[in-house]
Parts: sequence; structure tokens; C-alpha cells
Amino acid sequence: MNPRDWQEVIGTAGIFGTVFVVVTIAVWNMAATWRAKAVLARDYEYRTLAEQATRHQGAIEQRLIAIDEHLADLRTRVHSVERVLKEIE
Repeated sequence: MNPRDWQEVIGTAGIFGTVFVVVTIAVWNMAATWRAKAVLARDYEYRTLAEQATRHQGAIEQRLIAIDEHLADLRTRVHSVERVLKEIE
């Protein structure tokens, strides 16, 4: 082989190496972008889930307050009935 053939081989290897490096960096950056988007989507879903849980907790708390009021009313009625029954005896 003459020196020109070696220059062509080295030039071709350099071009392929450069193309390989550029493609690898591009794919790496695209993968990083996809991962970042996935993390953002997951964070959004967690935030949405937490907001829903907070809303549902508030609704449950209101229901428990209403149940507590009903139970207090029932206790008052039961005590009244007990007093009436004791008076009857």
C-alpha cells in the first residue's frame, strides 16, 4: 500500500468515528430528554393523586363530623327514652 491508501483508510476511519460519536451523543441526549419527560409526567401524576387524596380526606372529614352530630343526637334521644322508661317503672 502506498501512503495515499493509508491516508484514505485513516480519513475514512476518522469520518466513521466522528459520525459514530455524533450519533451516540444525539441518541444519549434524546434518551435523557425522554427520561426527563417521563419524570415530569410521573411527578404530575403523583401531584394529581395527592390533590385527589386531600380532597377526599376533606370530604371524609365532613362526613365524619355529620355522623358524629347524628350520634350525639341519638345519644340524647336514647337518654331521654331511658329516663322515660325509668319514670314508668
